[in-house]
Amino acid sequence: MASLVFILDRITKIIAVRTMSYGQSINVLPNIFHITLVSNNGTAFGLMKGQNVILAVVAAVAVVLIVIYAVTHKGLGFAVSLALGLILGGALGNLLDRIKFGYVIDFFDFRIWPVFNIADSAITVGMIILVIILCTRSS
Repeated sequence: MASLVFILDRITKIIAVRTMSYGQSINVLPNIFHITLVSNNGTAFGLMKGQNVILAVVAAVAVVLIVIYAVTHKGLGFAVSLALGLILGGALGNLLDRIKFGYVIDFFDFRIWPVFNIADSAITVGMIILVIILCTRSS
């Protein structure tokens, strides 16, 4: 799953960068969904702007911890493996951007939410899955 997320994230970012200029917005569904190419040097919601080194280190540590956990804990089950794969693939996708460009490439724009990318979506869905698993196990 991590490889699939990483590859889809890279392909979509490459297409966006090669076909658009930064700040350009393509109206897909009027007032609902746009493709807007932006560079994000912070985290979600614009937090920690300009802290690229710290964010890259945090992402790298997360990647290492996920890999160590997955390798040392066999038989995690489908849901946990799926969640970790989504988070790992997303973290690697955004980490590569931070290392290569000094910012993350974002382009999905719903106008009521900050602009995001496939890596962000994968991380979010993976975290939601993990929270659901943790909440149902503790009940």
